[in-house]
Amino acid sequence: MNEILTVLGNVLIVAGALVFATAALGVARFRDAYMRVSAVGTAGGLGIVFVVTGALLLQPSVSNVVKVVLIITIHLITSAVGTMAIARSAYLTGTPLKRYAFDELAADSLGTERDPEPARKPAVD
Repeated sequence: MNEILTVLGNVLIVAGALVFATAALGVARFRDAYMRVSAVGTAGGLGIVFVVTGALLLQPSVSNVVKVVLIITIHLITSAVGTMAIARSAYLTGTPLKRYAFDELAADSLGTERDPEPARKPAVD
């Protein structure tokens, strides 16, 4: 049983590292700030779950289970809030969208067509 936990723990840690590497590749290759923030936020949440769960399987104990659950919960909450705050600040400062992206925030609530043109700086109260 110990060998199975060791192998599974190492596999999860390597999977988490690959998720982080994919996020780094996304940051380098994506064209605008919004896609980069999305890649990092998503991969950060998934990668940390893999790595911490893998570490738990390598050192299993009741106290470590409590710590891992707490770590994952806090990280997922703060990561989502942080990612949205960064994306919102990029939008409010007028960071342009690329031509392949739509500015859904600029469309009104009446359902007007989305404009594939780059975003213009929004009016801030």
